[in-house]
Amino acid sequence: MDLKVLAIDIGGTNVKIRVASDPQKRSFPSGPTLTPHQMVDGVLELAQGWEFDAVSIGLPAPIVKNKPVHNPGNLGKGWVDFNYAACFAKQVKLINDAAMQAVGSYEGGRMLFLGFGTGLGSCLIAEHVIVPTEIAHMPYREGGTFEDAVGIKAFEKHRKKHWTKDVYAVIEILSAALIPDYIVLGGGNAAKLQEIPPNCRLGDNAHAFTGGFRMWTPEWAHSVAVYHK
Repeated sequence: MDLKVLAIDIGGTNVKIRVASDPQKRSFPSGPTLTPHQMVDGVLELAQGWEFDAVSIGLPAPIVKNKPVHNPGNLGKGWVDFNYAACFAKQVKLINDAAMQAVGSYEGGRMLFLGFGTGLGSCLIAEHVIVPTEIAHMPYREGGTFEDAVGIKAFEKHRKKHWTKDVYAVIEILSAALIPDYIVLGGGNAAKLQEIPPNCRLGDNAHAFTGGFRMWTPEWAHSVAVYHK
């Protein structure tokens, strides 16, 4: 019997959930005060009527050994030591949100995923091995970071032409450094690009759910640990 997975994509604005048997996602607002307890309560209420055996969670924070390194910047507190599996009473896989969308976008080889949303999400996948990165917070220029140059605040401050120029420059730098076979541009702001840079293709936020389902397949079993209750 195939494992029935509930995929949860947690963002700074909304928490979105889906199961493979239902093409329609469900969502509720998140925001800067959302705690993990509130997330679980909201998900369980919203998921009524769905059957699932396991849970995949994409969280906007660095994840090491199935645990957040620190609280997400755009959410509330309490995410680091929270027992996700116990509260869901299911086995859980926890992953960075950009990495979950990257898994859903992957088509083999060496892929770099860049998510242009509120900030800059990133993940490198090489032959089904997930390599999470925190490129967003690396220094870029004038005391700022890559995220400072291409995040939503930069778009709102400098508008489209200046922001687009920086996006192209960042893609060129990271492509030269990481040598991917191809680059997937995800996040809500990737669609603002009038022309797609060479060796790049647009992703889709819906791929986060695909990634959540894929995380439990044999191809990805070695890359994401199970969080047992």
